[in-house]
Amino acid sequence: MAFDYHTLKSLRKNHPAWRLLVADHAPLIASFLHRAFIVPNHRSLSRAELASALEDFLFVLRENEGEDAFPRTAEAYLDDWASDDKGWLRKFYPKASDEVHYDLMPWVEKALFWLEGLVSRAFIGTESRLMTIFELLRQMVRGSEEDAENRIAALEQEKARIEAELERARAGQMDVLGDTALKDRFFQVQKTARELLSDFREVEYNFRRLDRKTREQIALWEGSKGDLLEDFFGERDVIAESDQGKSFNSFWDLLMSPARQEELSGLLHRVFELDAVQELAPDLRLKRVHYDWLEAGEHTQRTVAKLSGQLRRYLDDQAFLENKRIMQVIQSIETQGVRVKDEPPGNDFISIDLPAPSVSLPMERPMYTFPIKPVINETVSLGDGSDIPSEMLTAGVFVDKLKLKGVIRSHLQSRDQVSLGDILEDHPLEKGLAELVAYLSIAGEDEKAVFDENETQHALWTDSRGRSLRAEFNKVIFNR
Repeated sequence: MAFDYHTLKSLRKNHPAWRLLVADHAPLIASFLHRAFIVPNHRSLSRAELASALEDFLFVLRENEGEDAFPRTAEAYLDDWASDDKGWLRKFYPKASDEVHYDLMPWVEKALFWLEGLVSRAFIGTESRLMTIFELLRQMVRGSEEDAENRIAALEQEKARIEAELERARAGQMDVLGDTALKDRFFQVQKTARELLSDFREVEYNFRRLDRKTREQIALWEGSKGDLLEDFFGERDVIAESDQGKSFNSFWDLLMSPARQEELSGLLHRVFELDAVQELAPDLRLKRVHYDWLEAGEHTQRTVAKLSGQLRRYLDDQAFLENKRIMQVIQSIETQGVRVKDEPPGNDFISIDLPAPSVSLPMERPMYTFPIKPVINETVSLGDGSDIPSEMLTAGVFVDKLKLKGVIRSHLQSRDQVSLGDILEDHPLEKGLAELVAYLSIAGEDEKAVFDENETQHALWTDSRGRSLRAEFNKVIFNR
């Protein structure tokens, strides 16, 4: 990312860490979150615990700053800090719990570390960091050396240095670190240990973001399962194969080694017994920092496990629906087989439409077809000889064609065909001529319906003025 004016302007407007630093109550927010999460190394706190701690914190501040300094309640501040426009706390429900919990967002932890660096320190060690740089450079040079002779020469040089140190030790001449060097290195260890916890929170956030994206994709997915899985594993591989993902996996494998854990516990125990370290009054929680690493790593691993669980449930649901449909089809075939077992049909047992492909040669197509001109009767005579009222067709009567189709289907359930006249005997017209036209429209759209021009039928209805009206039409037969 470019470190230019426009990038910094965008970060100042959108990045939660920058918004925290320029917030009106930034000292309150930073000091409380540092005290609640960073110092005791809490991964998450329940709403009741965090609100109680904030209320006590505000009580002390109001005694010095005045009652009007922080007028809102602790719960209101927490809701504001966890809102989308702030994004300093993550609000969630842990598994098997109905109480809201809060977790610190990774960018807030970075901002708190930066603020810590602004506070003047009594002791600033530089030697340990220089030695760390030398050691890292040596590892890089040795690790990238592909020439065997050079590698052997480097190992021989290291061997000579160790043998010389052994000789000095046998002679009682040992190089011992002074108190200043011990304090320098201890501060370096303390800082690195805390930065590791911060990195865990950021890696977990990246996996949690992938989990949320996967949930949204599953909810809206309309493609195949293969495409979804390919897209998911592609995203997961991007994170796992990134430098951050590889470094996390290597660190996790190293930390899970029982020998490494035992060695780390022994080293921390011996360091805390040094007089120079005890003069610093160190935080005793650092002695068990590797257990905090394990806890933070488990949070990240559980987030990854949730991703797998989401995919497992999606695949199970899809397989269940497909199997259910297959079982319904098989059961339908078995039911039909049992029904015709004792009384097989006398006629054709089964018919297949178009058992052979039809061939339509280009020369069989007519070159021209005369258009059919519809015959329109300009006048319609009624039984009493009166004129047709024009409002009859323009009154805007709503006819529910779905309801009329349902009436037709109900008659065809018990017979193979039924005429429109028979239907109207059972269900007289309620909307008059408009309803009759709707019936005829349905028949015109139905490929199985037949119009018999040799026979006529009639329909009777009563209009809004109480007059009995009658209409004749060609016989219409609906077929199942």
